[in-house]
Amino acid sequence: LATACISGVAVFLNSYGVKAFGDATTYTTAKNIVATLVLVIAAMSASRHGSGLTRPSQPRQWVGLAIVGVFGGAIAFALFFEGLALASSVDAAFLQKTLLVWVALLAVPLLGERLGALQVVAIVLLVLGQIGLARGTTTILGRGQLMVLGATLLWAGEVIIVKKLLADLSSWTVGLTRMGIGSVVLVAWTLIRGDGGALTALTGHQWMWVLVTGVILAGYVSTWFAALSRAPAVDV
Repeated sequence: LATACISGVAVFLNSYGVKAFGDATTYTTAKNIVATLVLVIAAMSASRHGSGLTRPSQPRQWVGLAIVGVFGGAIAFALFFEGLALASSVDAAFLQKTLLVWVALLAVPLLGERLGALQVVAIVLLVLGQIGLARGTTTILGRGQLMVLGATLLWAGEVIIVKKLLADLSSWTVGLTRMGIGSVVLVAWTLIRGDGGALTALTGHQWMWVLVTGVILAGYVSTWFAALSRAPAVDV
């Protein structure tokens, strides 16, 4: 529930932030770096209370974390915010909230979770609610909408991998690794594009958006992964 509240606010705040910032990928990179630093502090605090990071012990866990970091923490973010810069926040929010449909379709065969009558009714009501808020179904023909949908599909696949990783690793480990690897990949991509200078020359206005949305993203990741470690993916 906390994650849902954060997400509902975050999409609209980010739609203003990315447009005010200018370049979507640079904005995403800076914001994700801030979120990673916040998660590092939070994980260190959790470790002092006995619930912090756990070390991967198997090759498949390292591979899974790498996939989550590259695809969920970097590529999906780049796609989403590049799309958000082109599409309306309402369209982006609607498409991102279809995540629950894709996760449900994947969790039943891949995680062996049950999709009961209550879950089906909840999914239908949530989708209808999103359609109502958007005043009709969104078009996915535009480039921006397609990019947001692509990011959403990547995040749906990420949920399945994360759920498997959380059987042996703490949510802090998975969340921090995801954002850490993702930030490194985004920084590398920014440098390849020749936009590295933009990361070190942020204005005060840009720093405001980066700090606000970075902290919000850290809250989203920490509550989202903590929920996935405690409840079925379909319910979450």
